[in-house]
Amino acid sequence: MLEDRACLVSRDYSRTCDREGSWPCMNYRLEKSEVQQSKRRLEETNGGEEVIVRKVSKRSGNQIDTGFFMSFSGQSDQSNRQRREGDNSDSSSLIAAIGRDNSISCLIKCSRADYGAIASLNRSFRSLIRSGELYKLRRQNGVVEHWVYFSCQLLEWEAFDPSRRHWMHLPRMNPNECFVFADKESLAVGTELLVFGKALMSHVIYRYSLLTNTWTSGMSMNSPRCLFGSASLGEIAILAGGCDSHGNILSSAELYNSEEGTWTTLPSMKKPRKMCSGVFMDGNFYVIGGIGGADGELLTCAEEYNLETQTWTEIPNMSPVRTGAARDNEPPAASEAPPLIAVVNNQLYAADYADMEVRKYDKDNRVWVTVGRLPERADSMYGWGLAFRGCGDRLIVIGGPRNVGEGFIEVNSWVPSEGPPQWDLLGRKRSGSFVYNCAVMGC
Repeated sequence: MLEDRACLVSRDYSRTCDREGSWPCMNYRLEKSEVQQSKRRLEETNGGEEVIVRKVSKRSGNQIDTGFFMSFSGQSDQSNRQRREGDNSDSSSLIAAIGRDNSISCLIKCSRADYGAIASLNRSFRSLIRSGELYKLRRQNGVVEHWVYFSCQLLEWEAFDPSRRHWMHLPRMNPNECFVFADKESLAVGTELLVFGKALMSHVIYRYSLLTNTWTSGMSMNSPRCLFGSASLGEIAILAGGCDSHGNILSSAELYNSEEGTWTTLPSMKKPRKMCSGVFMDGNFYVIGGIGGADGELLTCAEEYNLETQTWTEIPNMSPVRTGAARDNEPPAASEAPPLIAVVNNQLYAADYADMEVRKYDKDNRVWVTVGRLPERADSMYGWGLAFRGCGDRLIVIGGPRNVGEGFIEVNSWVPSEGPPQWDLLGRKRSGSFVYNCAVMGC
């Protein structure tokens, strides 16, 4: 159904198809040298069908990768009309020649970066993608792509695809001035990016939908809060601790289901805490570190929430706080960022901003072990302004130098399964070097 329609095919198209799938994928691959050797269009003939490929100019800043437009000619007018009628139909079979089930099997193996183009084919494709059904099927079949969403400018968010190394701009937020300058937390869950902050008299949540590419507001937790610890697992997320609108430190927790749009109050933690961090590991939720008590005590313990038994268990000394003698000019606990922690393959890692080290938590012995160094240019202000996240099978560090006049951001990656930390620079662009918020969306 695509033969008479021009479509954008990325150079990375072969990576979006699974050769082991039940439906064969045709891979069109043109080496860069082949394109450079001739300025004329490339033509191939196969059984009377002519394939015309013309190169698309590359946009500056590596915002969109070079692709190739492919069109097919040599077909009869009658068959062309039939295909156009199929493209404009609302047939539930999607790709009529192979049926709906095989169509979906192919689509879930495509990169979600291509879904915008796929949705433009007809209303059936558009409905399948914008309804979220396709992402549910991807999750059920274990197909997940992780993109990093972060903000280095107030109200402006960007997304980065570490596999294709593509930068993408999100629509600009349009909140009131109080929200702009208030403390904010962010969380990606399902196909949503949630940004939590404060309006003039209350807490507010702005929600970005991957399905519609728009921001909306109006959602509210059962117990609104800020400075909490949170993490997501598929379509659910848990938020624990934080402060209410009166500054009281909370021990309560809530579960958000992004598919149902519901908030469920969970049993309270054993200790109230704010400025803590959260992760999912081995199927359970952990809230780690933070500040608790009336005197602002720095907590070194963590709490594990078991989703099956709905109970909390305290774990001593799980927070990656520094040990030993205090350093000169060491800031008070309230000045430091929450623990910079991330999970990859059910292993917990932490970034020590002061010593520029990466640590790994030994779950058997319940101790932290130094495994290597952070990227050299990953500067921060007491941990603020630096993003440290798990992104699929890799750890991601986003930050930049804090030298005057060096306004750029870097995305560095390390795959722990490949050995000690060896950081790969995935992307670099001119931007503010302070990361206000960061979240990883896997769908």
